[in-house]
Amino acid sequence: MQKKKIYNFAVLIEQDSQGWFVARVPDIQGCYTQGKTVQQALERIKEAIQVCVEADKLQPSDLKFVGLQNVEVRV
Repeated sequence: MQKKKIYNFAVLIEQDSQGWFVARVPDIQGCYTQGKTVQQALERIKEAIQVCVEADKLQPSDLKFVGLQNVEVRV
């Protein structure tokens, strides 16, 4: 039996104009989903990550997510 690997990915969650929560994984191109609640979006993104990792035989980068900042810019 093959030992399963454990991966950790940063997930960004945004809310669209119609109230849906959109979850995406910046480290995996095209890996995103949505849900009516944050919890539903998180459950669905876990499934999406599994599919993306298994399909692409992904080798995640050695970068570790540190944080997210909001930056205000006046133009």
